[in-house]
Amino acid sequence: MLRLPFRDTYYEIRPTKIIALAKNYAEHAKEMESDVPERPVFFLKPPSALIGPNSTIVLPRMSKRVDHEVELAVIIGKRARNVPAKKALDYVLGYTILLDITARDLQAEARKSGMPWTLSKGFDTFAPIGPRVVDKRELDISDLEIGLKVNGELRQLGRTSEMVFKVPELIEYISSVMTLEPGDIIATGTPAGVGPLRHGDRIEAWIEGIGTLEEDVIAEDSILC
Repeated sequence: MLRLPFRDTYYEIRPTKIIALAKNYAEHAKEMESDVPERPVFFLKPPSALIGPNSTIVLPRMSKRVDHEVELAVIIGKRARNVPAKKALDYVLGYTILLDITARDLQAEARKSGMPWTLSKGFDTFAPIGPRVVDKRELDISDLEIGLKVNGELRQLGRTSEMVFKVPELIEYISSVMTLEPGDIIATGTPAGVGPLRHGDRIEAWIEGIGTLEEDVIAEDSILC
């Protein structure tokens, strides 16, 4: 069972779904050679991809390039359907950090052929989360520093104010399509600077006011040896 510190206790992470935003930072859309979308673009990651802090991301043999993407994650606190943006934060429990790990070569193949991205996003260990859940009442997420280092080298650095679509807009849009259940996670997109991971890497991902999520990286082949 995956649990994260929350207030003076622990919160059990049991989402029915993880909804992840694509191209929600303009500079990331640019580096992916894409236009900024006119409305939110999202996809699903399976809950089975979740791992906690100080765990291990496994690079699958099926992929030759796996990238990091640091994101602000929104934890839904109560059932939400057709929620207007002005009331959206009433449905939020809190915030944490999520790494949207991506098999970039498999994603590129899918994009080229017009197929879904699920394979590239859905491997086990491809959604590290933590180090804690911060109560929505304790954190103003409108303009927080967000960044990531690999082996001490700065890879990503941005601010949540750079999101194209803000959290209330995202909740309004997503809840008009699908019902959000308590515990569901919205990963709000990543700033520019995504890059490859290799066996033996150490990731440090942070968001101001939340803390630092640290993970090791190993190749699947090293487990089987």
